[in-house]
Amino acid sequence: MIKDFFYSLAWLFEEILFLPFDLLRTIQYDSWYIANIVTWTFILIGIIGAAYWIKKLKEFDDNGEEDKDVTSHSFL
Repeated sequence: MIKDFFYSLAWLFEEILFLPFDLLRTIQYDSWYIANIVTWTFILIGIIGAAYWIKKLKEFDDNGEEDKDVTSHSFL
């Protein structure tokens, strides 16, 4: 019974959930940019997230809410 569960789980991932990645693998010879769309998406999300984070840090620093006391962190 447990063996069937793991086989069905493997089938779900290999045949259903990885289907978009199989499609990207088949088109990699036609267009490198389209085949790496997932990578470009994650890079774009990371850049947007980092820019948002830096903007919020600057807002806290400008408002004087940043705790710059030496005792705020034990390693300082």
